[in-house]
Amino acid sequence: MYVPFYIAKRYLLAKSSQNAVNLINYMTFFVVVIGAAALFIVLSGFSGLKEFSLSFSNSFDPALKVLPKSGKYFELTSAQENAIESLKGVAFYAKEIEEKVYLSHREKSQIAYLKGVDQNYRKVIAVDSVIYAGNWNLSGESVVGIGLANTLSLSIQDYYSPLKILIPRPLKKKSGGMGFGSKPYTEANTTISGVYAIEAEIDEKYLFTSLDFAQQLLEKNPREISALNLKLNAGANEDLISLQLSQILLEKVVVKNRAQLNSGLYKMLNTENIATYLIFTLVLIVALFNLVGALIMMILDKKGNSKTLFHMGLSIREIRRIYFLQGLVVSIFGGLIGIGVASLLIGSQMVFGWLRISASLAYPVSFEWFNVGVVLGTISVLGVLASWVASLRVNEKLIKTA
Repeated sequence: MYVPFYIAKRYLLAKSSQNAVNLINYMTFFVVVIGAAALFIVLSGFSGLKEFSLSFSNSFDPALKVLPKSGKYFELTSAQENAIESLKGVAFYAKEIEEKVYLSHREKSQIAYLKGVDQNYRKVIAVDSVIYAGNWNLSGESVVGIGLANTLSLSIQDYYSPLKILIPRPLKKKSGGMGFGSKPYTEANTTISGVYAIEAEIDEKYLFTSLDFAQQLLEKNPREISALNLKLNAGANEDLISLQLSQILLEKVVVKNRAQLNSGLYKMLNTENIATYLIFTLVLIVALFNLVGALIMMILDKKGNSKTLFHMGLSIREIRRIYFLQGLVVSIFGGLIGIGVASLLIGSQMVFGWLRISASLAYPVSFEWFNVGVVLGTISVLGVLASWVASLRVNEKLIKTA
């Protein structure tokens, strides 16, 4: 057996003749365990919060979204549609057209966005899961967010008081203006078939109608759309499909995935996660300062043994390695126990939800192997540094004065 490791193991398991040294060793190990557990719990909590926050946007955003590179609209030909249908990895696609509109109902008004979608939209986006009241029916009716419904006092299937939609009409280039007596806007009425609830910003933003109805209001031809939403098969290559879509649509579009559609949210969540990791890493650094002190106390307590080992033929470097390995084993073993304890707490939270944000919502946590690797990697690196610093206390002067 490797001699420094064998002796380090004996020192680790054997009790010192000094009770103070034993107490310091126990406290050091306990602090390492608590530090590792705290870091893992916090990272798991942020992973849960990230999944919880993104679940709202992911329920509304497609896997890939095709947007015009310039302007608001682009034309999708039948040949291009056939090419997109034949792409490997594309399960469904849905067309949409979007424009800002003015909504009015019972002397209340609100600026919102009209989003016209085709029949495939509910195959791409799980709209049924976000319906709060009513149903998703766009055949002559519309679906509105709960925020807009409250602002405009809208009711489902209120045929006596429909919602009024006003859209500014584009100026005709040939005539240079509107005809005498013509209105500068297009007006239409719609009734509400359902109300959706996702999150406050989206709930106050969109009114969903059928694609045909929206294109007629906006005076667009049936081939003109604002975006193309795609649902991919499991295991599909997003990057390859994005490249193929750009080639099919003649490089006139931009293809974005969910992370790119919500880049601000992703950046905010990742920044918060990194900041929290750095803060709790400082806690681990403080904990491992205790390890340095404990190892130095052990070196001083065992300096007589170190002198004996030196005279038996071990070099100063090999004696240093004994205490270095001892500190490394304490760090890694303490980290593993800390992760084990934290995993039990996280598992109980996931199953029983004992810590709650509200009466109906348990604090979200998520067990991820990536976080296990982060904690073990962090405590291993810091343990190596702490053990190396402490082992430098072993030198010829210490051996001679023993």
